[in-house]
Amino acid sequence: MSEYEAVIGLETHIQLNTQTKIFCSCKADSWVDGPNTNICPVCSGMPGVLPVLNKRAVEKGVVLARAMNSDIRPVSYFDRKNYFYPDLPKGYQITQYDQSLAKGGYMDIPQADGSIRRVTIWKLHLEEDAGKTKNELGRRLIDFNRCGVPLVEMVTGPDLHTADEAANYLTRLRQLLRWIGVSEADMEKGHLRCDANVSLRLKGETILNNKTEIKNVNSIEAVRAAIEKEILRQTHEYEAGRRIEAWTLEWDEDTQTLKKMRSKETEADYRYFREPDLLPVFMDEAWKAAILADFPELPLARKARFITEFGLPEYDAELLTSERSLSEYFISTTLAYSGDVKRVSNWLINDVLRMLKENDKTAGELVLTPQHLAEIIKLVDANTINTNTAKSLLEKVNQTGKSPAEIVQAEGLAKVSDDSLIRQVVEQVIAESPKEVAAYKSGKVGLMGFFVGQVMKKMQGKADAQMARAMLETMLM
Repeated sequence: MSEYEAVIGLETHIQLNTQTKIFCSCKADSWVDGPNTNICPVCSGMPGVLPVLNKRAVEKGVVLARAMNSDIRPVSYFDRKNYFYPDLPKGYQITQYDQSLAKGGYMDIPQADGSIRRVTIWKLHLEEDAGKTKNELGRRLIDFNRCGVPLVEMVTGPDLHTADEAANYLTRLRQLLRWIGVSEADMEKGHLRCDANVSLRLKGETILNNKTEIKNVNSIEAVRAAIEKEILRQTHEYEAGRRIEAWTLEWDEDTQTLKKMRSKETEADYRYFREPDLLPVFMDEAWKAAILADFPELPLARKARFITEFGLPEYDAELLTSERSLSEYFISTTLAYSGDVKRVSNWLINDVLRMLKENDKTAGELVLTPQHLAEIIKLVDANTINTNTAKSLLEKVNQTGKSPAEIVQAEGLAKVSDDSLIRQVVEQVIAESPKEVAAYKSGKVGLMGFFVGQVMKKMQGKADAQMARAMLETMLM
């Protein structure tokens, strides 16, 4: 295998998160609805009906094109792509062909070694989705709910060379789609679907050999596994002196195997021609400027800014830009805290991220606001509460929405720094722990944590832990 180099291109279908379909007013996202409950004469292909273009689908396509560094065409057209599947009721798909919404573009992908791999974009166009076919008990059942759902199809250049690179591209693409708010990008729900084109060549060659297309892949890990299997299969074929046929392959998730579906079609088979029932899309500069007026800082640029402007380690910056609302939560907290930025980062990574995972929430959905978090950190800095109390305060604020100071006062959570009161509890702990005292004095100094813990327990976590430790060290000498 070391003699060969894989050449991989990915075709992704991205479901835009509009409320309605691309050419009619039916609900777009019908994941939880029953079969054939969100259809009308337009999306089910009845004779004589006319499509009406969804303006929001175009606008979301423009936002994605900008994020992919594509050139947005001033005039674009829709076309008919003719093919016959049971779940395509019209016998053709309305898509864009030679004059699509955008052209060119690229996406930069950070590599494990710190380098950047630039993945070019060959195609980026709007189109409608087809329906869904299901084989059940020897019958073929068709659900037209997905017909007419707005998609952006995006095709990369042959710029990827390993299954890991393909998986990394999809991970970054999913992050970007959610960041700019154009798609939920949930592969399990079909919001983001991927076909992988794979071919092999000898290392050092520049030709593109026959490729196979892998379909029906519904997770990033499945894409990785399917590509690895196909690279291995093609390697064995070349070594046996056989020619690679241009097949369309289906990935079987249950058996982790590839199966031949059919010979691969060519563009001529689709007999493209202009869609006669839709006008061209005229994207003037004023409309484009209005669409992109609130275009956000993108993940890689924000990560770089967190490193250079805030002085964060790369690990922190990567985590804090994994999701847009988390990065904005971090920015808002640092502004409200006006202190050490790394302290804010530590609280977010160690404690807030845990809360998000446990509650299956995003940072933007927390009741605990950035201002609340900044206030909690300030209470610790002022020695008003200890760290353990602060950690419990995060949950209490998130559950009640009350301010940290209000909860501290109402529940008497302020740190106890009264020498005489702490001394009484320390003496009590020592008196109740003769075996541990003897062991400590014989050299088991690690027991200091036990003693401090007992003091904190008796004082309900409100004692000044450093003061308690100092007293214990003196009394246990």
